[in-house]
Amino acid sequence: MSTNQDFDSEPGPDPGLILNTFDNLGLSKPILRALEDEGYEAPSDIQSAAIPHVLAGRDLIGTAQTGTGKTAAFALPILELLHARPAKTAGAVRVLVLTPTRELAQQVEGSFRAYGRHLPMKTACVVGGVSMEGQIKALRAKPAIVVATPGRLLDLVQQREVRLNQVEFLVLDEADRMLDMGFIIDVRRLVSEIPAASRQTLMFSATLSGDIESLSAEMLRNPARVATTPPASVSLNIAQQVYYVDQGNKGALLAYMLKDKAVTRVLVFTRTKHRANRLAIQLARDGVSADAIHSNKSQAARQRALAAFDRGKVAVLVATDIVARGIDVDGISHVINYEMPNDPESYVHRIGRTARAGAEGTAVSFCDATEVLMLKGIEELTKTPLTKIEDHPFHSPMVASLHGTKPSAAPGPGGRSSGWRSFGPRGRSGGRSRR
Repeated sequence: MSTNQDFDSEPGPDPGLILNTFDNLGLSKPILRALEDEGYEAPSDIQSAAIPHVLAGRDLIGTAQTGTGKTAAFALPILELLHARPAKTAGAVRVLVLTPTRELAQQVEGSFRAYGRHLPMKTACVVGGVSMEGQIKALRAKPAIVVATPGRLLDLVQQREVRLNQVEFLVLDEADRMLDMGFIIDVRRLVSEIPAASRQTLMFSATLSGDIESLSAEMLRNPARVATTPPASVSLNIAQQVYYVDQGNKGALLAYMLKDKAVTRVLVFTRTKHRANRLAIQLARDGVSADAIHSNKSQAARQRALAAFDRGKVAVLVATDIVARGIDVDGISHVINYEMPNDPESYVHRIGRTARAGAEGTAVSFCDATEVLMLKGIEELTKTPLTKIEDHPFHSPMVASLHGTKPSAAPGPGGRSSGWRSFGPRGRSGGRSRR
């Protein structure tokens, strides 16, 4: 259930107002036509909560996971306001969206293009890892909307290829991830190029840490706050399971699981790029269509792998945490933590790749003796004990004893029991990503 808090007495949208159609949100006909083209019928919780505040001109902090429709929560009202207001300076950049990863930047820019297809709005995507030439050409075409990763955009600002002094809307998307990845210095430099008095600033984050609160106090003015889920919450549509296994048996356990017909589109997480590469190669040798995606891959290779996974040509994508939030694909039936994440919040982000847009999904964690403390941290953070699966050929009683648990036959989230043949529902296949 969405909550909607303002920490001041200024009049604004009624926090209790239920806006269950896009017509009720005050969007113009060209945008409504684009939403109809995209097949959107009703706004998500974060869209209903955020859009009225943005249209009212408020700065905003939104707490929402990827996959809840948060991109539309800022893109739709920004497009509406651009459409309603003439530009002060012809050809100026009016909207800047900063994201932590290339993939997310490309998806956000694609969403702006989709929602604004019936409006005369130019967009540009500026990211590292690819040639600057095409991006400079796009910027010289005078886009109103620029979506960028901080490092590359800062390079182009310093080269005087783009000016930000006319930006009216600044969006910091996945601000917590930008902090985690060390982009804060570049972000501050970019924000300093934008006059504070004339901009509306929107910040979206999956979590609200002390650092995020400090950043919001620095960059936002009297913001409205909206949230769709508490920090570190996990969708009830995800069945969370743990398999106790010796480290040397993880590959065999994965191969065993992939034989099940319910496993249709699988995202596998490792902690290292080296492990992701090795695992993808091994799966391919075993006859499984698989690929790896991580920060050492070229941009072109990452796009090819993600596109093949989205189209169903690759059944298993092996990824590291650094690119986890850029994977916005419907129909992922299973997320498998081949290696447990180093921090519990990464677990929440990983498994949030499944059970998107109301679908059901299954998250499986392989836990060896070195990862028991990580498992305990996850259960403490999410306040949810993972369903223990012991009925499989590679079960390790020793690892189970380290966790100090007894076999569990109780249903996990989503009502699915702990037996292997209840590994999870067949995920939805195909379909267009909803951002």
